[in-house]
Amino acid sequence: MPFGEVVCGSPGSGKSTYCYGKHQLFTALHRPISIVNLDPANENIPYPCAVDISSLIRLDDVMNEFGLGPNGGMLYCMEYLEANYDWLEERLKELEKDDYILFDLPGQVELSTNHPSVKNIIQKLTKSGFRLAAVHLCDAHYVTDASKYVSVLMLSLRAMLHLELPHINVLSKVDLITQYGDLDFNLDFYTEVQDLSYLENLLNQQSPRFAALNLQICSLIEDYGLVGFETLAVEVRAFDHSLLRFRLPSDLQDKESMLHLTHTIDKATGCVFVPPPTAPQPPDTVDASQMPATQRPNTYSLMTSAAGPIRGPRSDVRDVQERWIDARDEYDAWEKAQWRNEGLQVQEEAARQKTKIRERNPSAKQTPAKSA
Repeated sequence: MPFGEVVCGSPGSGKSTYCYGKHQLFTALHRPISIVNLDPANENIPYPCAVDISSLIRLDDVMNEFGLGPNGGMLYCMEYLEANYDWLEERLKELEKDDYILFDLPGQVELSTNHPSVKNIIQKLTKSGFRLAAVHLCDAHYVTDASKYVSVLMLSLRAMLHLELPHINVLSKVDLITQYGDLDFNLDFYTEVQDLSYLENLLNQQSPRFAALNLQICSLIEDYGLVGFETLAVEVRAFDHSLLRFRLPSDLQDKESMLHLTHTIDKATGCVFVPPPTAPQPPDTVDASQMPATQRPNTYSLMTSAAGPIRGPRSDVRDVQERWIDARDEYDAWEKAQWRNEGLQVQEEAARQKTKIRERNPSAKQTPAKSA
């Protein structure tokens, strides 16, 4: 039974960056993953693409042939993919059976809120055995403005009702949120969608003439009680010689927030990853193969951990606020010091290894040839 995600969100929310970061994380964890690009307008794909819709249909060709604009052409492409679902099904069968599949959708929000093609494709995938979760990315800077935040709530709620999948809403780029101004409330107010009467007061201050409309919108969101958000941070660092450490520009996702989000999605889909017997022992872990049976990992403990509460450095949104909003400069300085220490340790270890090699391989002394 293949597991996977349907990654959706508005343009610029970080869908392709998220897919690339997920691919990097799973590769480091020796967890098989494949990415399916369903955006016919995505010409600069940063991640290794296992299946690309461009080999079936391209947005430019549709626009030129039928005289459609970008939005109309995109809807036509999705309808064409739905009509030719057998093409997608055959490409998916070529992937490894244990691969975790990411479906990278286009950025047109109507595809995940009201247009039927993507929903029909998802239903066909579900009937064929896929266990999917919808990951809806929203740019975190929307929470700095009350009216924008309400629009994100409505968009997320509409996507949840339309796609009918286990749904994870994500505030992406949360580490950049301070660039857009101060928050009116703590971050947990926005992620947990708490009492919206406080938000209604802000909306009424901005637009008093729409007080009745603001009340109805906030009441609608609270009546459903479905919307909540996880957070995802983005880090972009280059190689810093002073820190003696590589931070590749492609390493965009913050590891801790990505791990927490992965645990949340796995819990929503019921996915528990068990490495194959031939998988190498992860670094810095204890080899339990020779331990007594009572001390070795077992299925019960594995399932209990998977179904239990999620714990980790970014599992509490208050920790996220402290890291990226309240004390970001202090954390950045601490991380730089840690990277510098790690770099120095790597250099010292490399120097010790060179010394050992010289000791094991001393220069051979030439012995004089014996006279006959």
